[in-house]
Amino acid sequence: MAEDTLGTDTPVIVSVPDKPALEGLEERLGARWREQGTYKFNAETTREQVYSIDTPPPTASGSLHVGHMFSYTQTDVLARYQRMRGKNVFYPMGWDDNGLPTERRVQNYYGVRCDPTYSYVEGYRPPATPAKNQRDWDVVSRKNFIELCEELAVEDEKVFEHLFSTLGLSVDWDLTYRTIDDTSRAVSQRGFLANLNAGDAYMAEAPTLWDVTFRTAVAQAELEDREMPGAYYRYPFTAEDGTQVFIETTRPELLAACAGLVANPDDERYKPLFGKTVTSPLFDVPVTVYPHALAKMDKGSGIAMVCTFGDLNDVTWWRELQLPTRAIIGRDGRVIAETPEWITTEAGAGAYAQIAGKTVFSAKEGVVELLIAADLLDGEPKKISHPVNFFEKGDKPLEIVSSRQWYIRNGGRDEERRTRLIKRGEQIEFHPAFMRSRYENWISGLNGDWLVSRQRFFGVPVPVWYPLDAAGEPDYENPILPTDEMLPVDPAADVAPGYQESQRNEAGGFVGDADVLDTWATSSLTPQIVGRWSRDEDFFNKVFPFDLRPQGHDIIRTWLFSSAVRADALHDVAPWKHAAISGWILDPDRKKMSKSKGNVVVPTDVLNDFGADAVRYWAASAKLGADTAYEIAQMKIGRRLAIKLLNASKFVLNLGATEANVVTGDTAVLTNPLDRAVLAQLAEVIRVSTAAFEKYDYARALQLTESFFWHFTDDYVELIKDRAYGASGEEGQASVLAALATTLDSLLRLFAPFLPFATEEVWSWWRTGSVHRAPWPSAVAVDDGDTTLLATVGDALSGIRKAKSEAKVKQRTQVISATVTAGEVQAAQLTAGLGDLRAAANALELTVAVGDGELTVSDVELAPAEEPAQA
Repeated sequence: MAEDTLGTDTPVIVSVPDKPALEGLEERLGARWREQGTYKFNAETTREQVYSIDTPPPTASGSLHVGHMFSYTQTDVLARYQRMRGKNVFYPMGWDDNGLPTERRVQNYYGVRCDPTYSYVEGYRPPATPAKNQRDWDVVSRKNFIELCEELAVEDEKVFEHLFSTLGLSVDWDLTYRTIDDTSRAVSQRGFLANLNAGDAYMAEAPTLWDVTFRTAVAQAELEDREMPGAYYRYPFTAEDGTQVFIETTRPELLAACAGLVANPDDERYKPLFGKTVTSPLFDVPVTVYPHALAKMDKGSGIAMVCTFGDLNDVTWWRELQLPTRAIIGRDGRVIAETPEWITTEAGAGAYAQIAGKTVFSAKEGVVELLIAADLLDGEPKKISHPVNFFEKGDKPLEIVSSRQWYIRNGGRDEERRTRLIKRGEQIEFHPAFMRSRYENWISGLNGDWLVSRQRFFGVPVPVWYPLDAAGEPDYENPILPTDEMLPVDPAADVAPGYQESQRNEAGGFVGDADVLDTWATSSLTPQIVGRWSRDEDFFNKVFPFDLRPQGHDIIRTWLFSSAVRADALHDVAPWKHAAISGWILDPDRKKMSKSKGNVVVPTDVLNDFGADAVRYWAASAKLGADTAYEIAQMKIGRRLAIKLLNASKFVLNLGATEANVVTGDTAVLTNPLDRAVLAQLAEVIRVSTAAFEKYDYARALQLTESFFWHFTDDYVELIKDRAYGASGEEGQASVLAALATTLDSLLRLFAPFLPFATEEVWSWWRTGSVHRAPWPSAVAVDDGDTTLLATVGDALSGIRKAKSEAKVKQRTQVISATVTAGEVQAAQLTAGLGDLRAAANALELTVAVGDGELTVSDVELAPAEEPAQA
């Protein structure tokens, strides 16, 4: 099939295989689509002609599971529909190889670790066999590490691409990218620098959520609450008059970091203390008591210890009450060794020495022991279970430390920007619509700007250097920025503009920023990366703003929101017109399937067992946003449907239907009421399915098409066989062949987004080109067609067949006579289809009677099985 006939209806010789089968279609047709460029995007286009998709890039260092098949199939169904509607579909695929999963995989696979301070080694090759002990791993530069990442990613991505191709994704495989390649790093840095120049990015010393295992800052979007056991410890501060003021806390280890006490302004118990000083136990530090509305009168003793920093409430109190910073937990998760300056008494210093250098856990035990020894612990600790903040990839509770970090403004501290970003969400049509509330609720709950710097070795470097003063101290207020031509840069390895390498880390010289950007800071720019922003503006304007962002609902707060933040700041628009939000796949216990939970199913197994069309049927049966159970039974139904489509198509084409029989305008050839009825019913299916697709409700379109298909095969095809073979003359045969060909033509197009392999296989039997480049079906206007006639005649045929089954005779047994009783309207329908009904039932005489109630078949007289009656 030549490229120039893609999607055409040029008649060819009908060639139907003797034994149609689904096996082998994925490999054979996938290779044909790739060779013929069936899904290739045409860059010579206008924005009006394009339908662009911001495809989520899967993590290339991991493995695919059925959740990927589920959500990516739903996107592909929409892409295929738009292509058949005449759109030039821009459907790329990216690989997310920037982040901790890739860093770990490269480390373990090659036995290397990254250190940006190391020099690049040309032609470096890792050890043939990685060392077992991490201490013995090779240490390589960031550039060498990225090269190894890209090398390994090539192999990973081949596996992913093969699986996605087997699934039938209609991606243009010439439009691929990696989130760590040179282009992505340059775009990510260019976007950051644009934010910095516009005042949308800034550096600040501030309380920062910190993972002590990974030794990195954590953004609010990466938090995960986990229910953990804990206990309230009750002990007293001492007021100026000697009165004991009891507090209850789950974090006694932070007693030395206490900067104040807070109680609710309306709490009568503590009003006399507001503005007065109390002294902390053990460490003898005077602190002030403050009123604050966040303090809860019914929590603990009603008065809270504000430590810098125990939780996010502490951060709020510290900021709003302008409390001193008294941090005692270091970035390693241990109590700082040196006694803090605010602990001035000998007893306080002695107490501090007993917890200095200890982990948070050991420090808690130490403080509790000191309180018990001093007879200050009031009663036994009250055991509780409470939510604790974790890094989503971490295994230890987060601490809050004070550090210098980079931020991008996201409305967390700016009401005007917050309102604007909510308005951006209103410009995006969410599918389903209720998912917009998750976007808005996330924005409303923000308590700070987006922290984008990470203290990791691998990633996109923060593209900034700092001049060093005469004392060798960095001047953070006057960063050195690269020119655009320099991007991508690695400040840890590349020289700052205007300096020499010899001046690195020297007084009067420069130092490179050692941090990397949060992975979301790059992933938030996927439209800009794949759309060629800042490299080919004409191309970018043809695809941006994108038409569709498909993704899971669990990353609305991260990927979707961060992308909206960047598009708002860089382009003053929403990044897409539509957001298609997929649900989760649930295991038999109704829990989300995920690699971390160990309950995933490998996609190759189900693809091998049931075939791609069956898996796609299962995925497309679920509406957007719906969490869906992993169901083998549904895949079996999909496989049965695909096989039935092959066999029913074979039967129709073997009856003599050809492309020449397809009705496109004049319906005069349709002389039989049943034929006109089936095409009228088909027209309604096309109309409603099209409307459903336009609303992104592909599941409704599939359900309508499938329901019609089974009526077509089980009722219509059975009813018209005799006439199709010419029993009613040439006119009757021409009518039925026109109905059969037209219905098959439309059904293949209707099913094409869902069952791409079976529909393409059938299309090739009687048409040239690809069904996937053919137009979406248009309804044939059969104004006088009765859309319920087929169902009525089909019910009558079912009633006669039931009578034969109850009589335990074969279905081909002749009916000597029978009566079908129905209401007036149905009786008229039966009369219209009586000839086909009589032939399908093998009946000599059928009487149609008008009666009340439902359609019934009665007085069925069957010919003896041994001696068929003669006409």
